[in-house]
Amino acid sequence: MKKLFTLFTIFSLVLVSCSDDGSVGPEGPPGPPGADGLIGYTFESTVDFDYIDEFNYWSTLVNVPADIETFDSDGMLVYRLEQVEGDDGGLVDTWSMIPQNYFIDEGTIQYVFNYTAADVELIIDGNFDLINLDTGFTDGQTFRFIVVPADYAQTSGVDVSDYNAVMKDLNITESNIAPIQEDILR
Repeated sequence: MKKLFTLFTIFSLVLVSCSDDGSVGPEGPPGPPGADGLIGYTFESTVDFDYIDEFNYWSTLVNVPADIETFDSDGMLVYRLEQVEGDDGGLVDTWSMIPQNYFIDEGTIQYVFNYTAADVELIIDGNFDLINLDTGFTDGQTFRFIVVPADYAQTSGVDVSDYNAVMKDLNITESNIAPIQEDILR
């Protein structure tokens, strides 16, 4: 019992002696510089595809805007705008990650892309003669491009196929998206 009383007394003294009414000591040295925050860039472009007879596919080239700093090691996520009917009967913008397949009467088409730090080539490929592909697939198509730092997709844990999740994780809002004028591209 004496030991318990002694421990209780020591514990009480420790609690009472820890007060904040003493003087503040000198400021410590600054810590090491922190890593720069995650920066993701996004831009949007509405394009018309050109048919490339030699390869039987449709293609268009979108330049990365000059004010967006990109590196060869960065990743690129591309989403295609689809408007669907909402519950209220109005149209709702939805964004589907490409590659994206469509199964139509003539066969299958697929939107794909390849990119460099300077540009993105969008391609519509398919398993049939694409020269007469409906213009609903080739004209006036809107895409959003998200440039992400090299390790983002591996370290963030976000589902990159979910456009809204990526935008939220990168802290990008609709007001941050810069539309590119098509006449600049051609």
